[in-house]
Amino acid sequence: MSFKAIPLIVIAFIMYNAVVLVGGVDAVAMLKKEVLPIPLMTTTLWLTWGDLLILLTMGLLFVELMKATHTSSASLLDHGLSMLVFVACLVEFLLVKSAGTSVFFFIVVATLIDVMAGYTIGIRVARRDLSIGNEG
Repeated sequence: MSFKAIPLIVIAFIMYNAVVLVGGVDAVAMLKKEVLPIPLMTTTLWLTWGDLLILLTMGLLFVELMKATHTSSASLLDHGLSMLVFVACLVEFLLVKSAGTSVFFFIVVATLIDVMAGYTIGIRVARRDLSIGNEG
């Protein structure tokens, strides 16, 4: 199995669970804990663990969308595993109390976008490849 077949968005899912696990009883407070101060001209922007997780999720979603533009047998496995990650995120969001946060909701939405875009882009790319192959 190739590393291309592993959906990278699972990293955000694992990181969220790690932050919540370290946070212990008050996991939501851990997400609001300030991590990185960024001085600006007008003020100081304080990034929290939740902000960093959302930023990581958006970056990983971008990489996943770029991976979806390539057709191979690894991409089919990647789409299937992305669906499993989405189902795991959705189940955790619905059943686990500490996953009922807006940060985790955005991770769930990003996994849903990954699944929908992966299949949609994959179908479009495959159609384009077939039409180019038939012209020659």
